[in-house]
Amino acid sequence: MEIDEYRNPASDIVLIQPVDDHDLALIENEIAAIADNSDKDFRLIAVKVDDWNTDLSPWQAPAVFGKDDFGGGAKDALASILPLCEDMNKTYLIGGYSLAGLFALWAAYQTDVFKGVAAASPSVWFPDFENYVIQNRIQTDSVYLSLGDKEEKTRNPVMAQAGNAIRSIHHHLSNSNIECTLEWNQGNHFKDADIRTAKAFAWLLNRL
Repeated sequence: MEIDEYRNPASDIVLIQPVDDHDLALIENEIAAIADNSDKDFRLIAVKVDDWNTDLSPWQAPAVFGKDDFGGGAKDALASILPLCEDMNKTYLIGGYSLAGLFALWAAYQTDVFKGVAAASPSVWFPDFENYVIQNRIQTDSVYLSLGDKEEKTRNPVMAQAGNAIRSIHHHLSNSNIECTLEWNQGNHFKDADIRTAKAFAWLLNRL
């Protein structure tokens, strides 16, 4: 995994975001949007994953689009990220877009190091993930969820479950004394990923 760092390296608030090349191309826009929506100082660590479908999936699952199966490598990815979060004097927030948003949610079930989760259009349609959320205990204080209002209208029968799944997850977390919000954005999954992710992180920052 490659690491890129942005903003103030001395900040007490550290944002951790798994990214791919598409995210990195938009990262400066995202950071500017975070700053526009929050006056909190922060450091952002972008962790570039080697294989999106393998590194960010919590367990193995068959492909739901294309030919690439999900490899279930999230445990190894998290093990690579946790050394970035060892200064207990700092506050760590984890987040991301799409499968990285799902990974961020899952990560908060594995460790209590993250104060909040910024899950922008997370892939909560992922097989059995909704049940995992309901049957296990998340170890964070705040969770931001969002989805595009057209995402559940896809013809793909698995991905079409995103809407019902995210409503269920929001309901469950809210009833579990977690500060949790669900925001609906305009458009499909591929619209404004940088802005949606920025809104997610800004929401968490404003609650610190």
